[in-house]
Amino acid sequence: MADYDMVLKFWGPVEADYTMHGGLVLTRLFAEHPDTQKLFPAFAGIAQADLAGNAAISAHGATVLKKLGELLKAKGNHATILQPMAISHATKHKIPINNFKIISEVILKIMEEKAGLDPAGQQALRNVMAVVIADMDAAYKELGFSA
Repeated sequence: MADYDMVLKFWGPVEADYTMHGGLVLTRLFAEHPDTQKLFPAFAGIAQADLAGNAAISAHGATVLKKLGELLKAKGNHATILQPMAISHATKHKIPINNFKIISEVILKIMEEKAGLDPAGQQALRNVMAVVIADMDAAYKELGFSA
């Protein structure tokens, strides 16, 4: 519970502009981990130079961060939020679980830069994401998805 509260203390700036922060997250993800871009078919053909400021990328990034906000505010009681996400990411999108770890670190960097996430907050976010990702992984296994 304390980890969720710690991260939520820094969530305000992210929540105030999901679109801007979401665009930063996905642009950084694709720049630092180019192989992840192909996991988003709508963005696969966009050149690296054209990623920043792309409205569709920012909109999808906003969706990602809004969902993370829901998970944070659930403070561990997130099964009803996580289950549909696990089903869609396993069966429809086929996103390997490791990619959640990768995007978590990108989100952490953006929050450090833009929301002042301090070292204690960074550890709290890593702890929270470890729980969320473990629960996603368990749901993936129940669905018979492993990649």
